[in-house]
Amino acid sequence: MTSHIAGTIETEGKTLWQLISERALVTPDKRMALDERGRTMTYGEYKNWCERVAAGLSQKGITENTNVSWILPSKFESLVLTGALSRLGAIQNPILPIYRNREVTFITTQSTCKVLIVPNVFRGFDYLKMAQEVVATLDQDVEIIAVDPDLPEADPDAMGLPTYRADLDAIRWLFYSSGTTADPKGAKHSDNSMSAANDGMQWSMEVGPDDKAAVVFPITHVGGLVWLFNAMQTGVELLMVETFDPAATPKWLGENGVTCAGAGTVFWLTYLNAQRQLPTGERLLPNVRIFNGGGAPKPKTLNAEMMEAFGAPLIGGWGLTEAPINTMIHVDDPDEKKALTDGRPCPGVTLRTVIDGRVCAPGEEGELRVKGRQVCQGYLDSALDADAFDEDGWFRTGDLGVIDAEGFVSITGRLKDIIIRKGENISAKEIEDLLFAHPAIADAAVIGLPDEKSGERACAVVVCKQDSTISFADMVSFLKSAQLSLHKIPEQLEIVTALPRNPSGKVLKKDLRATYGGAS
Repeated sequence: MTSHIAGTIETEGKTLWQLISERALVTPDKRMALDERGRTMTYGEYKNWCERVAAGLSQKGITENTNVSWILPSKFESLVLTGALSRLGAIQNPILPIYRNREVTFITTQSTCKVLIVPNVFRGFDYLKMAQEVVATLDQDVEIIAVDPDLPEADPDAMGLPTYRADLDAIRWLFYSSGTTADPKGAKHSDNSMSAANDGMQWSMEVGPDDKAAVVFPITHVGGLVWLFNAMQTGVELLMVETFDPAATPKWLGENGVTCAGAGTVFWLTYLNAQRQLPTGERLLPNVRIFNGGGAPKPKTLNAEMMEAFGAPLIGGWGLTEAPINTMIHVDDPDEKKALTDGRPCPGVTLRTVIDGRVCAPGEEGELRVKGRQVCQGYLDSALDADAFDEDGWFRTGDLGVIDAEGFVSITGRLKDIIIRKGENISAKEIEDLLFAHPAIADAAVIGLPDEKSGERACAVVVCKQDSTISFADMVSFLKSAQLSLHKIPEQLEIVTALPRNPSGKVLKKDLRATYGGAS
């Protein structure tokens, strides 16, 4: 894909390592990253560091197609490790730092991991101890490398790195779904599919070398590494945040000129709350031009609120681990579409909605199915592929949505997120959208719980705004005033301080079901 943005480079047909090499030639002295400790790194320094680490890893036996699982926070060393493994042609499996023994054991076993790279301790958790406990249970031989603080390095000239073999469609990435409903599922990606995801993001956001992008979510998430592809294409500066602090991080991002403030609803609400606590006329993020992200539903009023507070719109999108970026809002789309939809299919992406085996008409809700280069090559557990792809090769996303006459997509829920009460289907998202509009509610999720009489009952779990509260009677009255059908009004209300979410911002409804009514 060729971009019209000055300073970007052609990405079509190139692997990540080829892009890293080209970017280092084009802008070696351009700053690539800044972290909260004040460290900086240029694109030239990045490539050289990657090569030294590649040499160090090569000494430890990592070669082309070696399966390497790794867990690191969003720091320089994560970016370098990714580049070094790409230089060696290894198959890398980034693991979310929230995962613990059960998930890591499952993933390393299924992926036939040969090397497991971890920090010693991060956020008070002993990852080295966990790695040792996991490896002790495995049948295969796995070498553990602790890289806190330093990655293994060697002189690449002295030892002679193997010739790099570019293979755009080879499996180079194993990304596991965040397991919100069951065991994680390992999706097989290539540099081609990851680059395609970046193509969609770049089309939407028009990132340029003067931009500064907030990397506030785990770099091991598929979206985090899409940003690495984007950096090589555009020369953007990455603002690396190891641990997001609602009080300190927004201020740090503002002071360092963030222009692309990611990375989804939970972060956007934090920025908005921080801005509203400042004196009139003081700007938290003075250089921000867009609030980019996805991964979770957004309140319909949020785009207008962000425009009023910051003068910058929401640039949302929709994707999955298996198909990272399918739709996005374009920076020039109308405000109404930015507020109410999840964007249009990105170039090269084809979508359709299906219900009861037939393709839906515009405006009709159905399961979203997708084709495109960004779609994975199936699962590591190939037994899952038959259900994942339909007979015509479309990937079945499991998301419900509507495609309007102009091609804009609105996600309406999950196939598994329908509450069936007395035989009637209830959309959790429909109720959540209304609850978000209540002046006392800051966050909301609606779940189905087992019920002997009705099969399932709807339960609203809400976070109240500071110094506010809501009673069950208040909720019922509000939903009635919004003309919600009576059978859809939740029969239970729970108030919490925060909703459990995965790293991409999706509410962990299985945890809520377990807390308030058992798994359903």
